[in-house]
Amino acid sequence: MSQTTDPFAPAMQQLLQAGQAMAQQFFGFLGSPQAQHPLGGAPIQVGTPDPAKLSELQRDFMQKQMQLWNAMLEKGRQGGKGDESASAFEVRPEPGDRRFSAPEWRESPVFDYIRQSYLLNAGFLRELVELAPVDDDKAKNRLRFLARQYLDAVAPSNFAATNPEFIKLAVETKGQSITEGINNLIRDVEKGRISMTDDSAFEVGRNLATTEGTVVFENELMQLIQYAPLTGKVAKRPLLIVPPCINKFYILDLQAENSFVRYAVEQGNTVFLVSWRNVKAEQGHYGWNDYLEQGPLAALAVAREICKVDQVNALGFCVGGTILSSALAVLAARGEDWVSSLTLLTTLLDFSDTGEIGLFIDEQSCATRDATIGKGGLLTGRELSGTFSALRANDLIWNYVAGNYLKGQKPQAFDLLYWNSDSTNLPGPFAAWYMRNLYLNNSLRIPGRLEMCGAKVDLGKIKMPAYLLATREDHIVPWQTAYQSTRLLGGRTKFVLGASGHIAGVVNPAAKNKRSYWANDDIAADAEGWLAAAEERKGSWWSDWAGWLKQHAGGECAARRKPGNAKYKAIEPAPGRYVKEKA
Repeated sequence: MSQTTDPFAPAMQQLLQAGQAMAQQFFGFLGSPQAQHPLGGAPIQVGTPDPAKLSELQRDFMQKQMQLWNAMLEKGRQGGKGDESASAFEVRPEPGDRRFSAPEWRESPVFDYIRQSYLLNAGFLRELVELAPVDDDKAKNRLRFLARQYLDAVAPSNFAATNPEFIKLAVETKGQSITEGINNLIRDVEKGRISMTDDSAFEVGRNLATTEGTVVFENELMQLIQYAPLTGKVAKRPLLIVPPCINKFYILDLQAENSFVRYAVEQGNTVFLVSWRNVKAEQGHYGWNDYLEQGPLAALAVAREICKVDQVNALGFCVGGTILSSALAVLAARGEDWVSSLTLLTTLLDFSDTGEIGLFIDEQSCATRDATIGKGGLLTGRELSGTFSALRANDLIWNYVAGNYLKGQKPQAFDLLYWNSDSTNLPGPFAAWYMRNLYLNNSLRIPGRLEMCGAKVDLGKIKMPAYLLATREDHIVPWQTAYQSTRLLGGRTKFVLGASGHIAGVVNPAAKNKRSYWANDDIAADAEGWLAAAEERKGSWWSDWAGWLKQHAGGECAARRKPGNAKYKAIEPAPGRYVKEKA
């Protein structure tokens, strides 16, 4: 008696094998050089999944492949329209995934199937990663990150043969889009990076970083800019801004309508700003202590002397806030009281959870850095840019691969993305010390653990009032970790949570009245408890901060119309030479 055979069984078996092949390729990819993050990291040791759970996952995957196959057959019988009811089977992308939003992906049954089968296979791989036994939570999170990188890279939207938008545009333009795409690729190879914006639309000093000011001091690592007043009266105490040295300062001074620097000046502050040097090989020997001494400590001394005051107000952004806080801890250890108030924007002082950046900083990667650039050299801007782009690869890499090279499009002019592409180098000893002592060992939060500039530092001895801003969707400085600073600083702290991410949450002009922020003066609870009781306020946190800062103005005086003084004379107009140097 013959057995009944399923005519679709061979096709189903091939579909199952395709998904499993993707998984096998990924686990093979883990051992390849391409899997190594720019910051390094030890290889991940992956064990064998539980056989019963693996079998269950494969059965579920097979069932979904059958449902997809049947849905495509049904759609074909109905002339491509398919069943629009809620019960019709369709594999949908995750929220926020716009790669397959163009109608071309649905108009053709071939590309519709390519789209959905990729999403189904990707889901299978993600679930397989969850089953994979690994050493610890950090290794599992790293495995998840690498799976995302791999899946983003092999998406059909990235390849000419499997992207219907590429094919349609090539036909419509009679191949001109292909020519333009090749030209875009050649230009980007020459530049050594993917173009994210129209670089010709911007120039630092012409339409970026245009707030009027003067460089009044410089050393090997920074220039100090004093901005021209925009009010007749100003606070007696000036405001010193310390931006991150990982990027250039003009994120805080993009254009007049979204310049935080200009806003601070308009609020009646004499503003000084540290413009970090984009270091070259000759500065490759500088370390963490050099950045403290030649950065905020030097800048604070100059600002106090120019304005003839004992105290200034100080603000640090991202790693600039970490550097500034470290400098203040050094001053506290020396018995100096130079700062009246401290503002920290998206800053880590406790490094217990550093998001995905921290996944690839381990003993092996730090030892490698210590033995190489830790003794002198550079962590290049290209490495840093690659690291941060990898955190949002679909938005900052593959989106432009498809747009620039497949479709032959020219990126739109966008000031934020121009800044994002204007990368900077870091001295190797500075970077190696930073990664080991802060990201790996999380030593800054422990009183007396670290010695800086000859002093044992204790953040608890920083006694001035502090305004701490974090942002809710920050993938670089998780807001819950930034909240831990309220437990470390010794003065009265105010914590505010902005909407959006690491940059957009900070650069949120008050005049546009966009987004919102959360405030709660009671910081006794943990981070989630604080948020549960916080009040959401519409608009920008800038206005709230400006009101807080006025409490620490130290009175008013006539605005200083001439920059510098007899000792610190004008060197050149803002934004200065250092910010224009390319990596």
